[in-house]
Amino acid sequence: MRSKQPIVSIIIPFYNAKNTLAFCLKSLSDVSYKNLQFIFIDDCSVDNGATQVEEFLAKQSKDKSSILIRHSVNMGVASARNTGLDHAIGEYILYVDADDKLAANAIGKLVDCALTNHADIVGFNWYLEFETNKRKMPQPKFQSPREALENMINGTMRWNLWIFLVKRALYEDNNIRFLPGMNMGEDLMVMIKLFASAENVVYADKYFYHYRQSNKESLTKTYSEAHMQQVSENLNEAIEFLKDTIYWNDLAKFTHYLKLNIKLPLLISPKYASYRRWLTWFSESNRYAGKNPNISWRTRMLEHCAYRRYFFAIKLYYYVVIRVVYGIIYK
Repeated sequence: MRSKQPIVSIIIPFYNAKNTLAFCLKSLSDVSYKNLQFIFIDDCSVDNGATQVEEFLAKQSKDKSSILIRHSVNMGVASARNTGLDHAIGEYILYVDADDKLAANAIGKLVDCALTNHADIVGFNWYLEFETNKRKMPQPKFQSPREALENMINGTMRWNLWIFLVKRALYEDNNIRFLPGMNMGEDLMVMIKLFASAENVVYADKYFYHYRQSNKESLTKTYSEAHMQQVSENLNEAIEFLKDTIYWNDLAKFTHYLKLNIKLPLLISPKYASYRRWLTWFSESNRYAGKNPNISWRTRMLEHCAYRRYFFAIKLYYYVVIRVVYGIIYK
């Protein structure tokens, strides 16, 4: 048994987050694990969020490794994450978004799990939290890097950075970083690279993270052309990386499902223009619409309707299910 806890570097990028930082900082101050390095990256905010961070760090009197780094120009979240990685000294990396909450016992439990299983990555569950309620979001179980990769590519497992504790050596030994300026889909690209580079991975069936979302945000996602281009760049980078691994022959056939999953938010909309964009983005994958046996029948139905151009049915689904049913449940 180790005499000293390994250092965990928690990376928190933020931009104009003064209204949510207090919630995040309170949860970080409640974390029971003691050997932590907090790395805050202020991506050239114009509010006073950095002041809240400075006050938080001042209370970490015995911890000289935790820092606030200020970008002189706004560089985007991908570059902010790279800045955090470049300053990390911990054996493990965990990301926390500036408007979210980490469970007080999360780090200790995750480190114990990593050490016990000699794991490079520990995945866990999370809560989708609204203003007055929350929903449990379980991840599918996985026991190997290949199984985790297949889950992500099939659309059954989320790839958000904040639901994985990762050995920092995995980043450094494999030269894994985010693509500067490519700020959408950056988590997908990096998590695919990390799992493809890992030897041992483990799933912890615990709920450690609270992802906060407003009611308005929960109903509709908007993708601009720039966002779609950034997602495409990150996806292409991930696929090219996979092609040089032992997993490609097994996983290549599932990449069409991944592309359909990525563009699904275009169908959670009342706009016909959004449905038409669905048809043209990753159009080579459209013939696989509705054929992924791993996803829900409702998602398969939406894909099928989009492929057949039954746009009226998609719009009806949006108003009946998304606006009415989900709008009432997720308040």
